[in-house]
Amino acid sequence: MEKEDDNGINFLDLTIQKDNNILSFNVYRKPTTTDTIIQRDSCHPQKHKHAGIRYLVNRMNTYELNPTKKDRENNTIKHILHRNEYDSSIINQFCKTKRKEQTHNAKK
Repeated sequence: MEKEDDNGINFLDLTIQKDNNILSFNVYRKPTTTDTIIQRDSCHPQKHKHAGIRYLVNRMNTYELNPTKKDRENNTIKHILHRNEYDSSIINQFCKTKRKEQTHNAKK
């Protein structure tokens, strides 16, 4: 069972902070989390390689993070990409794809 610490609690992959009865959110990573995803030059199919990146980008864009926390998460993702030999501009590609999907679904 998780216990509240400094007006915040970790739940799944979120940290929920309470400040003057206002909730704010941040991405939570366990202390044992590594920055390893499938490396760009591996022999895995492209879909498998992009799945991890897509997850990180979707999580950043889906959770209601304030601009500072969203920027910090974006930098964390860029660091993960760099460590696994990806070009950090790939984030923009996934963000554009997500926006197109949201626009298309809104028209339905």
